[in-house]
Amino acid sequence: MKKFLSLFISLVLITTLLAGCGPKQGTSQTEEDTPKSNTTETTEAKEKTPEKEQTTQTPTTETTTAEQKIIFALHDVPDGIDPNVTNNSFATPFLSNCFEGLVSINEKNELAPALAEKWTISEDGKTYTFTLRDNLKWSDGSPLTSADFMYTMERILKPETTCQNVTMLTDYVVNALACYEGKVPFDQVGFKAPDEKTFVIELMDPASFYIDILSLFIYCPVQKATVEANGDKWTLSADTYVVNGPFKITKMNMNEAIVLTKNEHYWDAANVTLEEITFRMIKDQATALLAFDSKEIDGMRSVPMADFARLKAESNDLHIVPSYATSYYLLNNAQPPYDNVLVRKALNLAVDRNSLIENVLQGNAIPAYSLFAPGYIFNGKDFTEGRSNYGLSANANVEEAKKALAEAGYPNGEGFPTMKLSYYTSPQVKLIAEALAQMFKENLNINVEITNSEWAVYYAEVQAGKYEVAAMGVGADYLHPMSFAPVFISTEPTNDTGYGSKFYDEKIIAAKKELDPEKMLNLIREAEDILMEDYPFLPLYHRSSSLLMRDYVQGWTLSPTGNFCFKYAKVVK
Repeated sequence: MKKFLSLFISLVLITTLLAGCGPKQGTSQTEEDTPKSNTTETTEAKEKTPEKEQTTQTPTTETTTAEQKIIFALHDVPDGIDPNVTNNSFATPFLSNCFEGLVSINEKNELAPALAEKWTISEDGKTYTFTLRDNLKWSDGSPLTSADFMYTMERILKPETTCQNVTMLTDYVVNALACYEGKVPFDQVGFKAPDEKTFVIELMDPASFYIDILSLFIYCPVQKATVEANGDKWTLSADTYVVNGPFKITKMNMNEAIVLTKNEHYWDAANVTLEEITFRMIKDQATALLAFDSKEIDGMRSVPMADFARLKAESNDLHIVPSYATSYYLLNNAQPPYDNVLVRKALNLAVDRNSLIENVLQGNAIPAYSLFAPGYIFNGKDFTEGRSNYGLSANANVEEAKKALAEAGYPNGEGFPTMKLSYYTSPQVKLIAEALAQMFKENLNINVEITNSEWAVYYAEVQAGKYEVAAMGVGADYLHPMSFAPVFISTEPTNDTGYGSKFYDEKIIAAKKELDPEKMLNLIREAEDILMEDYPFLPLYHRSSSLLMRDYVQGWTLSPTGNFCFKYAKVVK
């Protein structure tokens, strides 16, 4: 599962792991600009190895004599840049450009070979056999072999590594969970390396979308030598941050600037044109916009909401890309009064989503009534087409909201404790929090105390359940509804709501094992219905991701899942 609270923030900012769809203009997720289903790759791979020329990303062919250096502004410091550990979206500009796994997602949102040049899937769908490319190397020039994948998988399955997405292994791979729990040694887990170029994965049950999961950062190999020599500090210095992607970090000051240079040892280095990327950390977006306007920087990751409408009307440098994500607020289901489903229903009904979208987000979103975002196309139809709104609407239903709150024992808000509404420190996110507080006061007579803290402190408190109502968001790691589904499974470590439903769990577990795509999607829809009967959270909106980039910087990609890659980018002047 994905990028959580930081994803909410980046979406609010008109937002943000492998390369994806190219930049294009547009203001909403329509059928033309939503990500297409890539379920066919799995089926085709069972019959034959994917052909490289059909799936690898295509570099731009235009020649240029311009200096191949760019400066790009980021606004948020990641909580870490270990691909096996973090699930924080602020890390994606670094991970997308410095690491690769067995497979990736190309600019057409299609599955593509990466470190693996080909693979086969057994007839029963349980055994995946990958053949690595010849002469793979780490950024320090040392060989990268299947042994590196074995080391990485064993590292992930050690609880002390604290991998936030460890369930991407333990839910699927033979004996991975037992190993993680210390019940069996790693040599009994379903990972094998019969030779230096072959890596085999054995699943407990077939999962038609597992090949897509392999595009996640957690499956990117890390180098044993640098990790063991430097421990948890291996990601803190450019000298010890050994990578395998198109770029490597040569200067690292996370609070000021991070410099990436071309990795000459990358397997596809011949098609990498950019020589240097400087990520400048400019936390204030208004300041970053001034730097962009004065041509100090070539691009910036987010756009100030106050300037969005103007830039949309005037600037050719504004790029809007569909995001496969949902922004919402967590409700602490384990804490009164939010343990009462009628309270949660009342809060959902009291929100005017249209007002948030039009007045705060400048119209760059659509209302959300559930967890699953639009964007997954199956048989020509969006997965969310025709689904219920679960009694919610774009505008607040004040009468029904008051009725639900009264049934919960708080008529006209009487006796309801002051709500503590939390958000991550950001001027833009503050606007959302203030708008929600006003809605709860005006529509339900609930007093609200707004609190905020810096990202690291905030996220730790959310994970510890030390909140009442908290800003959050989720974006899919891979282009399939199953990427959203585990968020509310009761046993998932990333379920921070205190909510649990065995019926929801059972539907999602059954869906994971279902090989028929249509039946699998129907099971997910049934799980969604169960989830929204309980209103365990406060869905707000689905939106697009916007950034500024000079028109002379071409070939970069930003996927609907938030992966931002400069692999085939170049400066053309």
